Amino acid sequence: MPGAGRAAGVRRLRPQPSEEPPAQEDLLLAAAYVSDAQYNRNVPFETSPRAIRLYYFYNHWTMQVAIYFFICVDLSLALFEEPALFPLPFLATSIAEVLCLTAFFGRLVHFAKVTPQMVFWKDMKNICIMVTIVLTLIDLIIYGSLEAVNIHSVRWSRALRPVFLINFPESRQIRRTFRSIRNTLPDILYVFLLFMFSVLIFSLMALKLFGDRGLQTVEGLPYFTNILEIAFELYVLVTTANSPDVMMPAYNFNWWYSLYFITYIIINTYIFMSVFLAVVYNNYRKHLKNEIRKLAYLKRHKMIEAFNILKVKVGTEFVVTEARWKRLARIVMPHISSPHLELLLRISDEGQKGHVDKMNFLRLADLLNIQVVTINIKRHPLEEWMPRVYQSSASLLVQRMVRHRIFVWVYDVIILINAIFIALDEKNPFISYAEWLFLSLYIIEILLKLYTYEPRAYFGKKQFWNWFDTLIIMAALVATVANTTIQSARKYNSQQILDIVLILRILRLLRIIVSIQRFRLIVTTLINIGPTILTFGGLVLVVYYVFAIIGMEAFHGKIRFFDPNFTTPDALVCGNPALKDSAFARDRYCKNNFNDLASSLIVLMELTVVNQWHILAGGFALVTHQAAKLYFLSFHVVVVILIVNIFIAFILEAFFVAYSLEKSEIETAIEKKIQELGVGIQEEEMQDGKLVDNMDAKDSGFSGDDGDNKRKSLKGLYFRIASKKYRTVDALLQQMFESEIAPEDEGPSLDEILNFSPGDIYPKNPNFENSA
Repeated sequence: MPGAGRAAGVRRLRPQPSEEPPAQEDLLLAAAYVSDAQYNRNVPFETSPRAIRLYYFYNHWTMQVAIYFFICVDLSLALFEEPALFPLPFLATSIAEVLCLTAFFGRLVHFAKVTPQMVFWKDMKNICIMVTIVLTLIDLIIYGSLEAVNIHSVRWSRALRPVFLINFPESRQIRRTFRSIRNTLPDILYVFLLFMFSVLIFSLMALKLFGDRGLQTVEGLPYFTNILEIAFELYVLVTTANSPDVMMPAYNFNWWYSLYFITYIIINTYIFMSVFLAVVYNNYRKHLKNEIRKLAYLKRHKMIEAFNILKVKVGTEFVVTEARWKRLARIVMPHISSPHLELLLRISDEGQKGHVDKMNFLRLADLLNIQVVTINIKRHPLEEWMPRVYQSSASLLVQRMVRHRIFVWVYDVIILINAIFIALDEKNPFISYAEWLFLSLYIIEILLKLYTYEPRAYFGKKQFWNWFDTLIIMAALVATVANTTIQSARKYNSQQILDIVLILRILRLLRIIVSIQRFRLIVTTLINIGPTILTFGGLVLVVYYVFAIIGMEAFHGKIRFFDPNFTTPDALVCGNPALKDSAFARDRYCKNNFNDLASSLIVLMELTVVNQWHILAGGFALVTHQAAKLYFLSFHVVVVILIVNIFIAFILEAFFVAYSLEKSEIETAIEKKIQELGVGIQEEEMQDGKLVDNMDAKDSGFSGDDGDNKRKSLKGLYFRIASKKYRTVDALLQQMFESEIAPEDEGPSLDEILNFSPGDIYPKNPNFENSA
């Protein structure tokens, strides 16, 4: 095959110079440093052979999956403990928790075996885990003992369970986010205090303006006569949840009083909330830069350590020989293909001298992180089975039509027409028959693409939209046939199957995303920032979990939900007479309670949205004490003001970087080398539909015989760099910073790196500053 010949051209032509092979322990140690640099791990470990092997086992994916499994089990125990969604005996949940604690302790002991003792005991993460394990066991013993004599107590240690999620080394991204919050707190605290001072000043003004005028709310209660109630209502007004209700009694009395509320909203809602976002965003970027700089220097430090282990002297310089480099790469990435390995070696050994110099060796972690896609272009099965038919004029005409952009446009119009029909009445027979027509057209489209493009490439690992499209259409076909069969039997109608059919029909409209370039750009950017969004998801989960546990202990059983058909007096007041005539009971918010973990999380989500959150807070304050409002205020400050603003700051930074990346035309060394070796395929060619393993044909046209001949000649093994669109934001920012570090700069010492502060100006990085 031609491609095979090209791939073979990547092999080394120079004989390997004789050398004394390095000890296996040295190779394992160097590979551990390279692997840490590759994955940005910052775990100090012992360098003895036994400790290195334990470190490899510690970082094995099975161990990481196991620890996350036990963390998930530990957190999910709240679903089965009183107050429970699915109640289980205390003995069952306590045994499960003890097993989780045993796993956590074993993981901690494993970590202690690979880390120097002084480092282990100075690390606060390890101390936090040990203290949490001890406190949990003490709480289990006390709670179990009291339950044995029928005395109910509080399981306070449940709120500590997220400590395990945060403090294990695998959760370094979540810890980094918490560090961003911690570092942002001092600056945001001053703004928050000034904001609260403004609220108090306006509260005093409101007390003097409205307190003695005998005004009443809609419920008939005194209006603005208590300073604490005024401060709470004005704080709620900042979130706009009670606007304009809170203003109406004063506004009805005299329209001039509206100026007071307008001034308050401008100052506190618009100015102060914008300042909050600005302060959070500025500090987030500052501390993110510090984190990225630390990661960049730590990675270089580890690569230098690996180089010093494997280096040999050739002439006047120290280098790593080709054989050592290959063995090292094989240990770091055992599943790397031989052609890929030879390609990376060609890049590292620029002069083909049989060794890799220091500057190129330091790039090894980056080279291994860059995904190189191996493309095996194969002939279509029909071309092999019946070449005369497949290469006939009519067949080639069909293939050119499918590859033409007009084919995509026609189906875009079909999708839009289908959307109109979906919005019409389903019971109309004409609409029902039209759905069969649209379904047939979609099936014909898939069959035509499978006829034109090689099927194994069409359903390749990276062809998400092809899989999505086919699965949706096939599922819709099966569900529609099943629903029609059930209806034709005239025994009963399956509402569940009908719901599935309707949902699948709507999901077909997502195909339009594939066809519009700007839509695809936005979706791709969202995919880029997806991993870090999951990190923020972990952060929100931790905060939600802690507040949910506190809420369940404080409020469970205070409010009960009754079926809407119930008209008993208890049902009208959510099972608590204290809610009589309250807005909480009138709005039938009874299901918003803390009687189990799932309900608690839903309430917290509603509080995050902030609409009507003051009614929820007021309801729980009525059934407990007015001090309960502090719980809801604390949640709003922590989640809405702090975490949501940090999340917005991250989204802004991520989109700036992602969009700047889309406009970049810088070729990497790998891309250049692939093209030099003649085994490369440009990403643009993949997108143009000119190759058989990519199904996005929107930019290609009728290419005639030249295009068909080109596709015939492109058979065999080729390489291309993975799309720049799929690199993570952290990797992009780190790459920006590393570009400013001189190749010969070994950087500061390890202690100096770990003690970097955002105020340091070392080095100045204009590219990083311009990323936003």
